[in-house]
Amino acid sequence: MKTHVKALVVGGGAVGTSIAYHLARAGWDDVMLLERDELTSGSTWHAAGLLPYFNMSYATTHIHDYSIKFYKTLEEETGLDAGFFVVGNLRMAQTEERMDEYRVYATTAETCGVPYEWMTPSEIKARWPLIRTEDLKGAIYHPTDGYINPADVTMAMAKGARQRGVTIERKWQADAFEWKGDHWDVTCTKMVEKGGNLVPSDEQIVISAEHVVTASGNHAQRTAKMLGIKMPAIPVEHQFIVTEPDPALVEYRKTNEQHPVIRDADAKWYVREERGGWILGPYERNAPARFEYGVPDSFRADLFPLDLERIEEEYMSMIHRIPSSETVGLKDDFNGPICYTPDGNPLVGPAPGLRNMWLAEGFSFGITAAGGTGYYLAQLMVEGEAEIDMASLDPKRYGSWMTTEYAARKNEEAYEHVYILHHPDEERPACRPLRTAPAYDRQKALGAQFGHVNGWERPNYYGPLDADENFDHDARSFRRGGWWKYAVDEAKAVREGVGLIDATAFTKHVVKGPGATQFLDWFTCNKLPKVGRINLTYALTSKGTTRTEYTIVRLAENEYYLVSAGAWTAYDADYLRKAAEDKAGEFGYIEIQDVTTQWGVFAIAGPKSRDVLKEIVKDADPETVLGNKRFPWLTCRDIELGMCPVRAIRVAYTGELGWELHHPIEMQNYLWDQLMAAGAKHDMKLVGARAQNWLRQEKSYRAFGTELGRDATPLEADLPRFVDLSKDFHGKAEMEATGVRVKCCTFLIDGPADADPWGREALYDGETRVGRLTSGGYSVAFGKSIGVGYVKPELAVPGTKLKVKMLNQLWDAEVVEDSPYDPKNEVIRKDG
Repeated sequence: MKTHVKALVVGGGAVGTSIAYHLARAGWDDVMLLERDELTSGSTWHAAGLLPYFNMSYATTHIHDYSIKFYKTLEEETGLDAGFFVVGNLRMAQTEERMDEYRVYATTAETCGVPYEWMTPSEIKARWPLIRTEDLKGAIYHPTDGYINPADVTMAMAKGARQRGVTIERKWQADAFEWKGDHWDVTCTKMVEKGGNLVPSDEQIVISAEHVVTASGNHAQRTAKMLGIKMPAIPVEHQFIVTEPDPALVEYRKTNEQHPVIRDADAKWYVREERGGWILGPYERNAPARFEYGVPDSFRADLFPLDLERIEEEYMSMIHRIPSSETVGLKDDFNGPICYTPDGNPLVGPAPGLRNMWLAEGFSFGITAAGGTGYYLAQLMVEGEAEIDMASLDPKRYGSWMTTEYAARKNEEAYEHVYILHHPDEERPACRPLRTAPAYDRQKALGAQFGHVNGWERPNYYGPLDADENFDHDARSFRRGGWWKYAVDEAKAVREGVGLIDATAFTKHVVKGPGATQFLDWFTCNKLPKVGRINLTYALTSKGTTRTEYTIVRLAENEYYLVSAGAWTAYDADYLRKAAEDKAGEFGYIEIQDVTTQWGVFAIAGPKSRDVLKEIVKDADPETVLGNKRFPWLTCRDIELGMCPVRAIRVAYTGELGWELHHPIEMQNYLWDQLMAAGAKHDMKLVGARAQNWLRQEKSYRAFGTELGRDATPLEADLPRFVDLSKDFHGKAEMEATGVRVKCCTFLIDGPADADPWGREALYDGETRVGRLTSGGYSVAFGKSIGVGYVKPELAVPGTKLKVKMLNQLWDAEVVEDSPYDPKNEVIRKDG
């Protein structure tokens, strides 16, 4: 048995075998896969094998699309039938709102090149007469997917991996991981059968691997403990039942191809054909999380007892939808663990804090995602980056604040929400509130309706307190929700008066030490600011694309305050620390402190923002302390607001005159009360994140995670003013070599009267798809919809007329000049 390899993959399910296969295909010729039992003995063996395209995530849609196309090639390569039945996938809707969900999803599918068809109830009935359709509104149909045999496709990938030189060892368990500076030593134990259980033997070996990938499925918590990290991958029970043959289906099949997979999303189930009968897979309420602290040694390819009462409602709805199934008996049942994460997306990418340790965990749709995960993770490992932005799947999207209890409860919620309407404005309630800034209770008492960002509660908007308004804050929509008019009022207040925004969730780091200046000059692409000044800049990937956006405040010659997106604290911290460690020998000592929870942030913005601050600023000359002479745009000053010391930064993400007020978190309530009292004299309005998102689009401010990501360079984001090509910086050569493949621009849109884009819509030039939106919303300055997105460079010219696909219709969209609101930045520089 080999003891030295380039890459060791731990886990022999569909995901692990795909990763091993794709690493070998990408050119790594020394890859080993370890499986503690037999291949497919985890969740793979009892998976239903469905391959659904449907997903609201751009990255995950690409992953699923690759899998479906890849699986169709395996038989030709390996000689093994992967068991892929391309029967199509019919996703039905009982309500117009469900059809709206499909319309919103469909444009994401278009941007990824996924084919689909719309079907009316009568068309469904004519084609598949066993389905009851009189209470349906319609359906979306994917003709190119279907279902696959999980064991067969896994074995086909395993054979393909072996053909490419991969070594696969069964009955070996990874029991310890030790980083040796340039490789991992993995202690492995031979597993043996004993009394029907699988137990460790006395035989051990140590495998040295330059890279390790964990794809341990249900054993993710054990893996996390061995690595000393947190990982919110915990299984939830998923049960499905198999019926006896249905005579009506048997008769149908005499003259027809296989029945497509059908999904009644409003009834919360999928059904597919199985040997003349049906498989019913429900996503019911109250399915429990299992193995929160590890899988018992006695649990192998085992199942849990079926809980038919828990799925009775879904079973009866299947009988309603397929009346012929009513008299058919049950043939078999399965209730097994399927791993989940709090948002339902897997954890794919580098492990937090570790070198050359890669995670591929938490796959609730593992068969669908296995092929694509192997392909894109291999790109990350071999080439440094994938061709799509994988940040939304990065394991570091959950920070160290995450606990086992949190993960278990949120995973149960994610399971239950598989078929609950996926509103773009949804806010799931489990485990909330958890992370709250001190002013949370004050904001809630004033009507704040909160969103959930990296565990933080952040106001989305402020709604009415008067019960007579009969306003349902939990009402969601694929069009303009009930919150829309309140966000409009908030946005207008910032443009016309003054608004106060809680931005405490911002990620904040202090970087200091003798090597700090040289390091940050290399790490980021813009000039470093002078002491007391600020700059917007970007840290690039090794491929020259955008890894992180920073606002850098220079506090002293070798001390910097870095502010970045609140959703990405652990993600940013990990990259920053690892880069500093790599360069410490070259640049000298660098100290990095995550001070996110030490500083609260209020953003005050609008023409009257200076007037509000003058009410409470303590200075010998309060009339001039906030003026352009002493406090110009893009500077930082330490000021006092009442008794609160404030690091005030003269920037405004809204594009108005304004300041970010960074303050000691323990003084937040005091400062809040001071600002509220002063603001009352100037009709200050409280403003949430949704209005702020609209306002920043009017200024063409790019946002990390939407416009800015690892699939486009800063030059493609059309931000050359923040790139200093006169200096050397990480990723510069790669950025220049990439060129400008696409270009980011802003659109004003004449859309429907009751809807705005969400930022996932396809853009068309005539009949040709030419790009996609990455952000969308409503512009109070222009009285119409607005969006930011990417198109071919020759189309990113002001005045270009395109079409945007919204709710299955094309609407006029025009490219406008960057920063259509106040393009010369006269408002933001206003003196007083």
